[in-house]
Amino acid sequence: MSNKKRKNLTPTQQQYQDFAKAREPKIPILRNCIRAFLLGGIICTIGQGLNWFFMTYFNFDEKTAGNPTVAVLIFLSVLFTSLGFYDHIAQWGGAGTAVPVTGFANTISSAALEHKSEGFVLGVGGNMFKIAGPVIVYGVFSAFVVAIISVTIKWLGGM
Repeated sequence: MSNKKRKNLTPTQQQYQDFAKAREPKIPILRNCIRAFLLGGIICTIGQGLNWFFMTYFNFDEKTAGNPTVAVLIFLSVLFTSLGFYDHIAQWGGAGTAVPVTGFANTISSAALEHKSEGFVLGVGGNMFKIAGPVIVYGVFSAFVVAIISVTIKWLGGM
């Protein structure tokens, strides 16, 4: 709580804030960071293993092996979310599950599952894209800005 807000509290409210803060459970930051690092690394290692699998057994090259790898990671993330495993994994690993592809797939599929009782269009579709829409718009806009900067740098370099 900021000092400005704390000054507006009555003495009883300040005592309660102090009482509550003393009994607040301590957050094991180091343990959480290690778990997130390990889980994120495991997810990335699985992705790298899938990439290697597609290059070895299906004769993909480095550029083209990425597409089926991402598709499999998305499928597994949605499957684990729908079976309820992803929540348990996320509780243990925290931010490690936010590895972009799997975390985004989990977010979209959990929104769809949560609102399926409202119907497919307004429930599933509408709530999935409430979450996905801003991410997609931000991604497209960021790509546009980076492309403009890149073109400008190349144009200035050619002068």
